[in-house]
Amino acid sequence: MIRLDDQVAIITGSGRGLGAAYACLLASRGAQVIVHDAGVNKDGTGFDPNVAADAARRIHEASGIAFAITEFLDSRENCRHLVETALEKFGRLDILIHNAGWVAYQSVEELTPDFLQRAIKVNVEAPTWLAQAAFPIMKRQNYGRIVLTTSDRAIYQQYALSGLAPYAMGKMAQIGLMNVLAVEGKEHGILVNAISPVAKTRMWNVQDEPEDLRPDQVAPGVLYLASGECRESGFILRASNGQFTAVRWVERDNVDYPLNLAAVEVSTGEDVATRWQQIAADVAF
Repeated sequence: MIRLDDQVAIITGSGRGLGAAYACLLASRGAQVIVHDAGVNKDGTGFDPNVAADAARRIHEASGIAFAITEFLDSRENCRHLVETALEKFGRLDILIHNAGWVAYQSVEELTPDFLQRAIKVNVEAPTWLAQAAFPIMKRQNYGRIVLTTSDRAIYQQYALSGLAPYAMGKMAQIGLMNVLAVEGKEHGILVNAISPVAKTRMWNVQDEPEDLRPDQVAPGVLYLASGECRESGFILRASNGQFTAVRWVERDNVDYPLNLAAVEVSTGEDVATRWQQIAADVAF
């Protein structure tokens, strides 16, 4: 059985939905959990401290250890304060799970700077500043697990939805962040992966417990990525309806990057057009 005894986990956006499922499962396996949630409305506005407090209370009632924090993750300082609070409260930090997100629709033609910036703050800036604050702690421990969040809506064009450009951009950015953090953390025992979850939550306008696509069906994958049982970095774990598949981009063995891609050689745009079927033969991910 995977145990997380004496380990400390920060889980952003863990007052409801997927984050709450992660927090409950990790706490049940012995982790001391920082339940972070500002309790914002579905549109990203507002503030309700009871959301995080209620989630922490449920963990306490199940004999777990949790501490509620309602910090807004809209600045480098606030992200650092969240990590510092975990250190002050529990003395270490082993696991960082960035689950907080925001789903809203605005077409590219209608897109406003404020709308785009809100998506960038939660999906790009927050995980970056959280990782920056967590890395020195994890380096001292020579151990750490970071789990970021991406989305099939961003990775696969066939699942993309009109109006979700800022959301998709932020979720793809976390894959890039994952890859670089995996490299920077490797020699320090810090492993970094991403979850791509599908679950019926309030983002789907689902308030009651769903029969399928439940958040608790995703949580086992996050438990694994957050644990010492996980020994690899740079994977995207797709999770939906109790099913999991791990994927990542891996270069072919015979490539000598960047001089030789071991690919189709052409010298003109016309050649690219003529040989496009051959060039695009291996695009499946």
